[in-house]
Amino acid sequence: MKPLSGLRIIEFDGLGPVTFLGMVLADLGADVVRLTRADSAGAAVFTEVGGAILHRGRPAVPVDLKSEADRARVLDLLAHSHGLIEGFRPGVMERLGLGPEVCLARNPALVFARVTGWGQTGPLANSVGHDINYLALSGALSTFGEADRPARPPLNLVGDYAGGALMGAIGLLSGILQARATGKGAVIDVAMTDGVALMTALFHALAARGLWTDQRDSNLLDGSTPFYRCYRCRDGGEVAVGALEPRFYAALLAGLGLTPEDAPQYDRGRWPEIADRFAAIFATRDRDDWASVFTGTEACVTPILGLSEAVSHPHNQARGTFNDQGAPAPTPLFDGVRPGGGTTPPTALEISEALARWR
Repeated sequence: MKPLSGLRIIEFDGLGPVTFLGMVLADLGADVVRLTRADSAGAAVFTEVGGAILHRGRPAVPVDLKSEADRARVLDLLAHSHGLIEGFRPGVMERLGLGPEVCLARNPALVFARVTGWGQTGPLANSVGHDINYLALSGALSTFGEADRPARPPLNLVGDYAGGALMGAIGLLSGILQARATGKGAVIDVAMTDGVALMTALFHALAARGLWTDQRDSNLLDGSTPFYRCYRCRDGGEVAVGALEPRFYAALLAGLGLTPEDAPQYDRGRWPEIADRFAAIFATRDRDDWASVFTGTEACVTPILGLSEAVSHPHNQARGTFNDQGAPAPTPLFDGVRPGGGTTPPTALEISEALARWR
C-alpha cells in the first residue's frame, strides 16, 4: 500500500510544473490519468518533453477537448475523481467548458488545482512567461550569480518545480483533506510567483534585521564568503564548501593546512583575500583527491557531481536515490521504505485497467 493509494487525480497534460506534479503524485501511489491532446484536436503547441521519466506511472488518454463527446468523457472521469490539476492560462478551461463551476457542479467534493506562473488574478494573470520571469518578479532571481555579471537562473528548479509543482502538491492534498472533512471541494490557485516569494521568507527576515542586502554576491549564503562557495580544482572539477559553523570551518582549515590566524572566519574585510587563498590551494589537487581529504570530517566539503556521476555515488546508491534506469526514484521514504513507482509510461493494457478502476 502506497501513501496515496486510492486517490484519483485527473492531469491535463502540459509543460513544466503540472507534468512534474503528476509524476510525484503517481510515484506516491495516486491513480493519475494524464489527458493528452488527441490527433483530431490538431497539432500540439509544444513538443514532447516529459519522456519516460516525467510521464512514468500513469496512463495517457488522448482527448479532444473541443469535442462535446470527449468533454462528456472527461466529466465522467471527474465525477469519480478527488482532484484535477491543470496549468493552462486563466480562462482556457472555462472556454473549453471545463471550468471550476462546471466540474464542481458534477462533483462538489472535487479539488480543482490550477498551477500557473502569475496566478489567476492580478495585472499579469493573462501574460505569458517562463520560470525565469517568475523568479525575476518574486525577487529570488536577484540573489543568484556574481555581483559583476547579470543574474543567472538556477535551471527551472525553483519556479516550475518548487514554487509551482511542490506548492501545487501541498495545495491539492490540503484541499482533498479539507474536502474529506466538509464534503466541499475547492479551487486552488497556485502561482509560481507566490510560491517562490514564500521560499524567500528567510531572506526577508534577515533583511528586516539588517543582515541581508539587495546587493548580489555580498551576503552569507550567496557565495560571497570564502567558507560558503564553490572552488575549481586542478583537474577542472569543482568542490562545494559549506563550512558555516566555527567548528566546521576549523575542520576546513585543517584540511587545507591553514590556521585560524591565516584565515579568520569572520574578518569580513579579509574575505576576498581568504577566498583567493582557498582557491589557490584547491587548485593544487584534483577534485576527487579533495573529496578523499575531507571524507569523514566536519568540513562540509563535497565534490560537485555531474548528473550522470550522481547516479553512481555510493551514498545515492545505498539510499536508492536513483532507480535501475538511472532516473530519480520516488521520494520521500515512509517508515524507511521508498515508494515504488512505475519507471515507464503504462502499456495500453495497463491504461485500460487503470480506467476500469474509476468506474
